[in-house]
Amino acid sequence: MFASAFTNSVFGFLKTYVLLAAASTGSAAGYDPAELAMFAWAGQGLLGVVQLFSWTEVADRIRTGDIVTDLLRPMNPLTAFLAADLGRAGHALVIRLTVPIALGAVFFPLRWPEQARTWVWLVVSVGLATVTSFATRYLINLLAFWWLDARGPNTLWLFGGSLFSGLAVPIPFFPEWAQTVLWCTPFPWMLQAPLDVLLERGDPAGLVCGGALVAGVMLGFAAVLQRVALRRLVVQGG
Repeated sequence: MFASAFTNSVFGFLKTYVLLAAASTGSAAGYDPAELAMFAWAGQGLLGVVQLFSWTEVADRIRTGDIVTDLLRPMNPLTAFLAADLGRAGHALVIRLTVPIALGAVFFPLRWPEQARTWVWLVVSVGLATVTSFATRYLINLLAFWWLDARGPNTLWLFGGSLFSGLAVPIPFFPEWAQTVLWCTPFPWMLQAPLDVLLERGDPAGLVCGGALVAGVMLGFAAVLQRVALRRLVVQGG
């Protein structure tokens, strides 16, 4: 956990200097230097909370057959893995988020929220972003029911999560048509939306409502695909 926080902090310095170079004229895509610094450090902290990296636990259990044990338990596997992921995210908040932001505040002027209610919106937005990320990762893992090896889809997920969520650069850096397309996917709702809430860009209620809609849709897709996959498992297993 501390090693991850250290790594995220190192990349926080690199990302901050790159973004500040982009704002050498005073601003970039509507962000001033303090906002870009907060975007970089908060993004580095949040990526471990919402878990934008590859996750193959369910795919591995499908490949080895251990998923059968999960199906024999009284709780739906989707619910059980979601509960475990929310617990992991809560633990990550303590170190993965606080250490990079504290370090960034020491070396750079950061733009902090001006309204107290923003912190409430932020907590809700981060929770919804975590659920959206989990549901998307769970969907990709379920592909192992058909392909057995889900490393290919997971690699695509890692690429998309890094480039299109706001982790590499803020979404407003993209052309307007690309921004419209990206906001129709789950990627920006996993990182860009909570960061917009933190920086008080846009309507926080709209961002939270949009995040809730995307989280619900992705969880619904995961539940439907799991039901289809289990039907295939019964047919093959007898």
